[in-house]
Amino acid sequence: MASEQDPSRRGAVSDLPPSVLLYQLATGHYLSRALFVVAKLGIADLLKDGPRHHNELAKATGAHAPSLNRVMRLLASVGVFAEDETGNFALTPLSECLRGGGRPESSRAMVMLFAGNRIAEAWKDLEYCVRTGEPAYRQRGITDPFVDPLRTPEEEASFDEAMADFTRQAAVALASAFDFTPFKTLVDVGGGNGALLIGILKANPALRGIVFDQPAAAERAKAQIAQNGLGGRCQAIGGDFFKELPLGADAYILKHVIHDWDDERAVAILRNCHRAMAPQGKLLIVEGVYPRRIGPSTENWAAAANDVNMLVSTGGRQRSEIEFRSLYEAAGFKLTRIVPTRARVSVIEGELL
Repeated sequence: MASEQDPSRRGAVSDLPPSVLLYQLATGHYLSRALFVVAKLGIADLLKDGPRHHNELAKATGAHAPSLNRVMRLLASVGVFAEDETGNFALTPLSECLRGGGRPESSRAMVMLFAGNRIAEAWKDLEYCVRTGEPAYRQRGITDPFVDPLRTPEEEASFDEAMADFTRQAAVALASAFDFTPFKTLVDVGGGNGALLIGILKANPALRGIVFDQPAAAERAKAQIAQNGLGGRCQAIGGDFFKELPLGADAYILKHVIHDWDDERAVAILRNCHRAMAPQGKLLIVEGVYPRRIGPSTENWAAAANDVNMLVSTGGRQRSEIEFRSLYEAAGFKLTRIVPTRARVSVIEGELL
């Protein structure tokens, strides 16, 4: 069970001297790597029934006990775990989210992805990106960041699981914020293993759906669709959204797809949606809307960090409302409304011009 971290142990950013704050910012990767290690070892799951000593945790994971203790104490210093006087560690609300098992609030796979080796290696080339405007993968001779021959099956699985974690949380927020009842068929473009569409279909029993993604992802989606008992009104199709999409649906949804691409390729994807959809169809992009001005806040930090990660990882970008309007017009759509959700995404709705 989680124990609350003493608020007095956490200093407000505004209370820190500038040099101390800069030190914290410069050493942020210490915490990132520590999170990665405890997530990979499954420490949070070992604490689900109550506090345990670091020696027990080390024995259960095959780790070196004194070293694990030092990493646990580093994370306890920022409230990820709580340490008592006897050296036992307990979960906090933060580490509850490090538990796995497909729980709706789980962020374990997300931590494994964003604190993992692949993204860490890409960010080493941030200077290259800033100087050239090119994503980091180009320097390594890779032409498509989503077809990386060096990515291991374990990394592929971690990526899928992380996207599913994000998506499960977004699906709940979408179902309560956006009305899908006017639609008969919804195509999830770049829908991965189908987590988003499955969540939407469960909340909308009259709706039919199609997951469209690369063939390998579509195969994984088929398994998830069957597992969730939705084979009668949902299918998964493999293909390339730069070439063609399933025809005739009255809504096409793209969650965290367009931000992966530069304007030229983003417009190409949207034009394919335009060609495929039925008259009176709707385009639904699900992403964060980048603020016009950045000030110091957690929300702005998340938006800006994601934007630079797109620069490094894919060559894409986060976009403002004005930039979304421009994309829509270039692809033959009119942006009709932006619907916020409880998650850090909005539904950017468009219709055919």
